[in-house]
Amino acid sequence: MSYKIAFFDAKPYDRATFDKVNEKYGFELMYHKEHLDINNVLLASGADAVCIFVNAVVDVAVVEKLKLYGVKLIALRSAGFNNVDIAAAAQHGIKVVRVPDYSPHAIAEHTLALMLCLNRKVHRAFLRTRDSNFSLLGFEGFDMYGKTIGVIGTGKIGKVAIGLFKGLGMNVLAYDLYPDTAYAESAGIKYATLDELYANSDIITLHCPLTKETEYLICDESINKMKDGVMIVNTGRGKLIHTKHLIEGLLSRKVGYAGLDVYEEEGAYFYEDHSDAVMTDDVLARLLSFNNVIVTSHQAFFTQEAMSNIAQTTMDNILDFFEGRELKNEVVYKM
Repeated sequence: MSYKIAFFDAKPYDRATFDKVNEKYGFELMYHKEHLDINNVLLASGADAVCIFVNAVVDVAVVEKLKLYGVKLIALRSAGFNNVDIAAAAQHGIKVVRVPDYSPHAIAEHTLALMLCLNRKVHRAFLRTRDSNFSLLGFEGFDMYGKTIGVIGTGKIGKVAIGLFKGLGMNVLAYDLYPDTAYAESAGIKYATLDELYANSDIITLHCPLTKETEYLICDESINKMKDGVMIVNTGRGKLIHTKHLIEGLLSRKVGYAGLDVYEEEGAYFYEDHSDAVMTDDVLARLLSFNNVIVTSHQAFFTQEAMSNIAQTTMDNILDFFEGRELKNEVVYKM
């Protein structure tokens, strides 16, 4: 039997990768460029499963429609699942699976790229030299060697990132709700409280999941506890940072640099070309006006290796479900 999979948010690179991997699975893939929400859930009609990405909005209303249309599985091709109402899916008997690990190296390396680019003003130098301006005025950076970096979240991505920072000779302070003390001892790092991390870090990078506890972790209260001129980098989830508070920190110079691969309202813009349109998001427009801010469009994951791993794991998750095997990557609703 050939199962039908409705792919949402499907870009040309998604189609190329999944079509290649699907050669050994034989699923019937139906690609849709839209991200799944209540306005286009009808496109899932007739599918056995839907495959979605980070900008999908799968709330109670969408789950009810998916159930009505006979969809039995929601397959996330991402690690995060905060955009899916897991309780509603469980109530309607729809399983949810994800890709918990595709390439921690991709995320960690992009994090470091943002830090180095901000510190050494590479983004500004690129534009300046293209205009035959070779002045160094305003480009002074700092040695990252010997500086203290605060890493919030020490899962797989955080640990790979820490390895890169240690390679630069940085001092690492880490925070995690569930500290891995054995890892800390072997890696030569220290766990700290959040307040200690805020007060002592020259750079702070976010690698924790988005939960009720971590939503707006970076806000006016936490920013006020940080060093003057701190660099903040977020390659995790947009709502880890209260963007308006970050902008206030940038304006007051409390925050010296910000590197953002994610944004709390990114769904309206990221992954699409809006170059011919007027930007209506005043907060995002303000962010983009700072020369000490770099915004990338949720691309930290976007490497050949990660894309291949995402496709392989997603297809394995789908096959496991339809063949009645254990779902290793199931997102289980917890009361």
